Amino acid sequence: MSDIPPEPNEADKPKSPTSPEEVTRKLEEFIKNTLGGQVLFTRVERPAERREEDETSEGGEEPEDDGEAFEFDYKPADIKAHLDRFVIRQDEAKKVLATAVCDHYHHARMLREDRAADSPGPRLEFSKQNVIIIGPTGVGKTYLVKHIAELIGVPFVKADATKFSETGYVGADVDDLVRDLVAKANGDVELAEHGIIYLDEIDKLSSGPDKLGRDVSGRGVQTALLKLMEETEVPLYAPNDIRSQMQMMFDTRKGRTGREVVNTRNILFIVSGAFGGLDKIIEKRTNRKSIGFVSSEMKAPASEHLFREVLTKDFIDYGFEAEFIGRLPVRVVCDPLSADDMFQIMKNSEGSLIRQYEREFAAYGVRAQFEDDALRVIASRAADEKTGARGLVTAWERVLRDFKFEMPSLGLPTLRIDGALVNHPETALAAARSEAASLAVELGAAHAEEIKAFGVRFEREHGFILDFDASAIAAIAARAQREGMNVEAMCAKLFKDYPFGLKLVTRSTGETRFALDGEAVADPDKFVSGLVVRACRSGGDEAGTPSAE
Repeated sequence: MSDIPPEPNEADKPKSPTSPEEVTRKLEEFIKNTLGGQVLFTRVERPAERREEDETSEGGEEPEDDGEAFEFDYKPADIKAHLDRFVIRQDEAKKVLATAVCDHYHHARMLREDRAADSPGPRLEFSKQNVIIIGPTGVGKTYLVKHIAELIGVPFVKADATKFSETGYVGADVDDLVRDLVAKANGDVELAEHGIIYLDEIDKLSSGPDKLGRDVSGRGVQTALLKLMEETEVPLYAPNDIRSQMQMMFDTRKGRTGREVVNTRNILFIVSGAFGGLDKIIEKRTNRKSIGFVSSEMKAPASEHLFREVLTKDFIDYGFEAEFIGRLPVRVVCDPLSADDMFQIMKNSEGSLIRQYEREFAAYGVRAQFEDDALRVIASRAADEKTGARGLVTAWERVLRDFKFEMPSLGLPTLRIDGALVNHPETALAAARSEAASLAVELGAAHAEEIKAFGVRFEREHGFILDFDASAIAAIAARAQREGMNVEAMCAKLFKDYPFGLKLVTRSTGETRFALDGEAVADPDKFVSGLVVRACRSGGDEAGTPSAE
């Protein structure tokens, strides 16, 4: 006998993972079970479209480059005109941002053309037009940048600076911002290299003299951002992330030799923050505060005017590294929003919150009409919130919360939102309830007549009398409104199979008059089936009695 063991069947052989996602999942399960679930895998996965392209490409062949570079042909006035549609006020900020964006992308084009020409002589050089935006919350800082990115067609990544930490410490890595751009560009590295990275709350990275110890989320992050904002190459695969490394291993194994780094030369960095306390530093430097008695006319300027005089030294005194702030040469100041600005935002902005509320009510068949006097009152309340345009949501929700809950059920076709409703919402809601009750009575009477007329036609055509009680009439009317049909059409739909079923009932019992309630409307088929079953049982009992005798 041979000692060679038999070969295992194919079904008995352990199946090896065939994709990086499956390998990663198994590794995650193993490591998390071993280490108590303390391991996080954070890399943004390769987009599905790019994975499919890689899988269908020939093994070992590098995907062909289509040779098309990112094109930019906008003028500053074009960008500002686009922003004017969505952002109210902030004219100076729009101009500065539009000019900086145009300069940045035109310089990028010139550099690309210079490299493509490969002409002798010195290469073109330029300083990046990275931007820092100063302004209180809710004035449209993010809105400005987002709509610029949408207009020019580049990927846009927004993040809060506070979530990052110095490399080697717990927290997000700034290089992930660049990888996120690649994900937003659906794996198109060249398009990602022309994207926009927006960091909010950058003022939280300041490291003043009162901060002691190792500052891994202040100076450390500033240092980590320095190279990104100038020019560096970021690995497409995160070196400290197991999922990213597994993806790289499989790509290499399958012969995918595409680009593995992302160059940040043409990525535009925009940072913003409220910079609370920076105005005090500027005020101190400019000696704006007078000592002693001053006339009422000699008042200290508002903080937004002080911010326009900010110098690099002020940012350094605020706690920023000189090298970091030096890489943000374009400075934009956004003004606080007044009550009139809030009104204009609701009235004229294409992204107005009013359009959102109109859509929400329209989803229930209610047409919301917003009057100017209501907008004025809400604008004043939002200004008092001191949170910019975000205060509009707070102010409106306080007023409309109960209306959004009750109006879908009241059945009113229109809601007029005026100053009286905003100032006295409880009174206006009570009036709406009363109006809905009156309308229900009127509609109920009209619906009852329509249903009665349907019953007359049904009797004439089929010989059966249908008696609708109050619950049936209400149920038919409610269902007709819910499904967007008139009452007559709804009756025809609900009772189209009744003639056949009622004939069976009449054949067994001789009855021709039938009472219909709300249950008959809720499930007409079940109701008539019940009548038929009861009629058959009754007829069967009567027929079976003589046979038994």
